[in-house]
Amino acid sequence: MAFKATLGFFAALAITALLSAGAARAEPVKLVGFGDSLMAGYQLPAADAFPVKLQAALREKGYEVEIANAGVSGDTSSGGLARLDWSIPDGTRGVILELGANDALRGIAPEETEKNLDAMLTRLKERGIAVLLAGMMAPPNMGPEYGERFNGIYQRLAQKHGATLYPFFLDGVVTKANLQLEDGMHPNTEGVDVMVQTMLPTAETFLKSITAGE
Repeated sequence: MAFKATLGFFAALAITALLSAGAARAEPVKLVGFGDSLMAGYQLPAADAFPVKLQAALREKGYEVEIANAGVSGDTSSGGLARLDWSIPDGTRGVILELGANDALRGIAPEETEKNLDAMLTRLKERGIAVLLAGMMAPPNMGPEYGERFNGIYQRLAQKHGATLYPFFLDGVVTKANLQLEDGMHPNTEGVDVMVQTMLPTAETFLKSITAGE
């Protein structure tokens, strides 16, 4: 009887351990979408913001993921750097970093933008947080010299920090009026859908890199 009781005890422990392991695996990977109005969902319902729709698309693919929206309309790279530490909570596994568009619109020196993004990538790396760096391109009206200085920022930083690079956040939307709000700069709901589907393969690769080995 003592042997049977002992056997039952260890069997119960094994079942508990398996259930606990299953619960741990089910814990969602926590990401943060950190950026400006393009991330925040300018003039759109909260449910139509990019982080919300990307989360839904990834869950449809079977990924357990939560993406918090830390986009702030009008934010520049310097503003993002100033709020980075308190905007990215402990427990965050990855950040989709999307900043620089407002820098270019304001004609801020690309070297300053690169310096700020570099500092953000460094801080996140120090915290053990992976980064998907969403690139931006300077508007044509800034001229070719400015564009040349600005447009190479993201690839250089991705290589320097080993970050996943998505070259252009507005890919598939920027030249299509039917996918933009009346201001001609921000995506409408349909535009966000296009952005999500276009980024989705890169986002999947990013998630797999975070969870590899688990």
